[in-house]
Amino acid sequence: MKSNKFSCLLFAVFCFVAAGSAFAQSNSFTDVNSEYVFDLPEATWKMTVKPSTISPNVEYVYGDRRDGHFEVRKLTLDAGEMLSELIRDEEQKLQFLKGFVAGKEEPFAGKLRGTIFNYEYVSSARNMSGRFYFLKGDDANVYVLRFTGERDKLRAIRNQTDSIARTFQMKKAK
Repeated sequence: MKSNKFSCLLFAVFCFVAAGSAFAQSNSFTDVNSEYVFDLPEATWKMTVKPSTISPNVEYVYGDRRDGHFEVRKLTLDAGEMLSELIRDEEQKLQFLKGFVAGKEEPFAGKLRGTIFNYEYVSSARNMSGRFYFLKGDDANVYVLRFTGERDKLRAIRNQTDSIARTFQMKKAK
């Protein structure tokens, strides 16, 4: 009789743990108006801009915009243009930010390969930073995952930004 109670208790604990880990799973982003999917590691990421037929862009914030802002943009490479040239073009646009300082570039590999571009700037007397993941979808398209936020807060969620970029991929053809 004690063995049967123990088995029932063990089964209940197993079900509770299994249910808890199912709820701890990351949230996946997918939308009929986007060509890509990715996983969000925490429910703290809230969608602020939903893709539409007019604009396939998506945006999220991590709690508050200053804690972390994330947007996905699709850029087109001209024939023969290198990824490094596209990064330089984006850097040119950022140079007008107050206190802009370019950081280092890093190679990146997840579901898609590419390059990370880091930078810092000042906004409303706060030290801010940006971390852009340039991921090659194919020979003509690059997806830019733009993360910005207060420098220390963005640094604290870097494992999450890397996780989102690692899981970013093109939708499977049906």
